[in-house]
Amino acid sequence: MAVKWTGGHSSSILCLNVNTEGLVASGAERGELTLWDGGGTPAGQLQLPKTDDVTSVVFSPCCPTRLYTSHGETISLLDVRSLKEPIERFHVNEEEINCLSVNETDNFLAAADDSGAIKVMDLENKKVSRSLRHSNICSSVVFRPQRPQSLVSCGLDMQVMLWNLQKARPLWTTNLQECETEEDGPQPAGQFFNPPLAHSLSVASCGNIFGCGAQDGKVRIFRVTGVKFERELEFQGHSSGVSQVLFMPEAYWLLTGGNDGKVLLWDVSSGVGKQQRSPAKSSQRRKAQAPASTRKDGKLNKVASSEHARVLPKLTIEHGEKVNWISCAEIKGSKSVLVADQSSSVSVYPLPEP
Repeated sequence: MAVKWTGGHSSSILCLNVNTEGLVASGAERGELTLWDGGGTPAGQLQLPKTDDVTSVVFSPCCPTRLYTSHGETISLLDVRSLKEPIERFHVNEEEINCLSVNETDNFLAAADDSGAIKVMDLENKKVSRSLRHSNICSSVVFRPQRPQSLVSCGLDMQVMLWNLQKARPLWTTNLQECETEEDGPQPAGQFFNPPLAHSLSVASCGNIFGCGAQDGKVRIFRVTGVKFERELEFQGHSSGVSQVLFMPEAYWLLTGGNDGKVLLWDVSSGVGKQQRSPAKSSQRRKAQAPASTRKDGKLNKVASSEHARVLPKLTIEHGEKVNWISCAEIKGSKSVLVADQSSSVSVYPLPEP
């Protein structure tokens, strides 16, 4: 059963983030921003100007008291010790911002927006250093851990892109729809009505593995090698769009949230982290899991021999509401997943130990 954190918002919560000290920030519709202590008590609240929806909140990786928030086309920098007027405001995007990411050295911030633009700000000089672009809404952008000049992005143009801040053009691009057609044969008729619009990205702590959640209900895992990336793994656990993906700090444990109201926990180490597991264990694991995947309503028979048929969720949370955002926090000494949905409360579920 979920523990509900209430009393922080009156509108639907759209985004969450947790700092290194366990403080949780949540942003909601109509400009509402709330800070929560680890026990779920509101520790601070702020009404941002113009009542634009708060679409992304992200703490500085270097300074846990600095919080970047996006609302409308504006980015505000806040000090969580004194949640008052923003310390600074940046207005570099022309349309509503969907996602913020700060690199681990806290000197660049990327803001992806509805026009498809990604504005990369040099935080020391307080100016835009790069303008990157998708051909449709850019839904997610993430700096890679251990590589502060490198980032990945995805959008409703079905493109996933790898960028380096030295260049204005992507180093590598994959179109999820072309990817499907080439490898899986002709698309089923329904695919045209449910194309793989890319909604969310998360990069594992190693910096080389990242996951992408899309509208077709699939999760795709990619590995970066040099200036390109390749698809390592693909699996489906959601019956509709995957709105959120999140790698946990542990190697290759992935949380996904969907429009079907489910939150799933996956261990993808057997597919991508060859060094995590001995070959013998890996092969036993595959034998044990394959029969279960082929039984699923007969739908997986066609792909039972391929890699993604063997990936099954470790945990299924029937949350029941469309998932807007997921985050992971340590609460009372154990890992928990925080879920934001269409309601004004945060739901908290305990997670098993890896």
